[in-house]
Amino acid sequence: QVQLVESGGGLVQPGGSLRLSCAASGSIFRFYAMGWYRQAPGKQRELVAAITSGGSTNYADSVKGRFTISRGNAKNTVYLQMNSLKPEDTAVYYCNAEYSASIYWGQGTQVTVSS
Repeated sequence: QVQLVESGGGLVQPGGSLRLSCAASGSIFRFYAMGWYRQAPGKQRELVAAITSGGSTNYADSVKGRFTISRGNAKNTVYLQMNSLKPEDTAVYYCNAEYSASIYWGQGTQVTVSS
């Protein structure tokens, strides 16, 4: 069982930045594929960014050039740096880990972009 704990959410003004962190349990974190998803009220959960165990990344078109996903294997942590935030980025952000056909989710962290 993999446990994921997100942190770093909050309220930010449009154009601002936030950095989300997701700490994972387990000694084989470096083999996990990791991702950040988000779910806004009344909408389906969507992929924001993902990073493979080898470090390859992909992003939703809506966040390309503004968000950066990275991982620190020594700290069992994946990060999401979010810049130039927009009101439409408001959502609950969830960390996701995939390994050996199993999928794990964190509890989510709220990000609100508002003036």
